Amino acid sequence: MKLLVVQGPNLNLLGRRDPSVYGTMTLEAIHERLRDRARHLGVELAFFQSNLEGALIDFLQRDAPQAAGVIINPGALTHYGLSLREALVDTGLPVVEVHLSNIHAREAWRQRSVVAPIAVAQVSGMGWRGYLAALDFLVDRIKEEAAP
Repeated sequence: MKLLVVQGPNLNLLGRRDPSVYGTMTLEAIHERLRDRARHLGVELAFFQSNLEGALIDFLQRDAPQAAGVIINPGALTHYGLSLREALVDTGLPVVEVHLSNIHAREAWRQRSVVAPIAVAQVSGMGWRGYLAALDFLVDRIKEEAAP
């Protein structure tokens, strides 16, 4: 089973970007923890990060046909990335939305997600651990749906 891990704008700056909100772990360190968990679960992960919405869409359109699900932190595109949302829908795959901070406890404009209505789950406010929770949930969900 292959899953896509998609990271939106500014997530390449994790570890340096407002550590009081986003933590001190770098994106590569988060990906390494995900790789370790994925090996344990017997799944393959494909990682992609971009600050450009179109590049995220290109990745989804290219790689989704070989994948079973998507874990995505859309970054600021969470709130207005309608073309990204449509690309996620078009994959036909289950999507889990992840946020390091609790977007529901932040500014009003951050509380609205255009991705949430099309996601099977949203993990928010667990820091880097939210990615592991998303991975565990998505693998279990896919396996349960495949079971007779």
